[in-house]
Amino acid sequence: MRTHHSDLFHRHKFNPILTAAHWPYPVNSVFNAGATLLRDGTTLLLCRVEDRRGLSHFCAARSVNGVDQWQIDSLPTMMADPEHYPEELWGIEDPRLTYVSELNKYAIVYTAYSRDGPGVALAFTEDFQQFERFGVIMPPEDKDAALLPHRIDGQWAVIHRPVSGPRAHMWISYSPDLHNWGAHKLMLEARRGAWWDATKIGLSSPPIETPEGWLMIYHGVRQTAAGCLYRLGLALFDLQNPERCLKRGDEWIFGPQEPYEQQGDVANVVFPCGHTVAPDGDTVRMYYGAADTSIALATGSVRSMLVWLEQQSRTPSIET
Repeated sequence: MRTHHSDLFHRHKFNPILTAAHWPYPVNSVFNAGATLLRDGTTLLLCRVEDRRGLSHFCAARSVNGVDQWQIDSLPTMMADPEHYPEELWGIEDPRLTYVSELNKYAIVYTAYSRDGPGVALAFTEDFQQFERFGVIMPPEDKDAALLPHRIDGQWAVIHRPVSGPRAHMWISYSPDLHNWGAHKLMLEARRGAWWDATKIGLSSPPIETPEGWLMIYHGVRQTAAGCLYRLGLALFDLQNPERCLKRGDEWIFGPQEPYEQQGDVANVVFPCGHTVAPDGDTVRMYYGAADTSIALATGSVRSMLVWLEQQSRTPSIET
């Protein structure tokens, strides 16, 4: 029996689970949150919060069940610091969290909005109270980035999405020390023509390590007469050579359909920056920004996503 894309993720009945109305201080919108499970099982969301100037910072929200009764920091958790990091002049956006066991720290890879556009920045924390900034590791224009949780052949790896032309593709780069990055390799291309992911693509939440490979949820953008339309797709990459794409689904699996996804500051956007995987190793909770206005939750299964990709049975070429 074939798995249908509509079976892969199920929206929570409480959606949207976090909005500006929940916040303990005045804000414009709350969206695009990084996510992790803390050691005690608590879900932590590091939310992108846009203030009423239009600039963003991060604020942590914690929940025992990952659904409701969120405990939100009373003040911003991590602010832009343009005095010491001028590349953060216009705020910090879209954090993606990776727990790095070798360092016993959480990596936060985020967008630093500089006067020259968005760049990729890196910070580490042990407790989401104190942060060690590494600054920009990929210059503008670049975003949609996450660190893999462990070294690959002795090298750290970061996935990112530079823009250098009319289409924007996903790349992976390597570093011996988390400061100096190189060995840049094309990872996944935006397709040409009428495809749902033809204009640009980018990493959604950090990839999930499975025995079959790195399972990636990615977003694709299609330019339409009514504006941009953001939807989600799946791809699988080799564990030892993560720039090698093993499978890529042709169809999108999740797109804006509910009013809170279709209407907001930016219409027709579903944009996950974080997820958690339950102790069963299969249940995925995907936290996504809805219309750049609120945070919503959808639940899926690693096993089902891998089955769907297998049924698609497509090995991608570099140029589609």
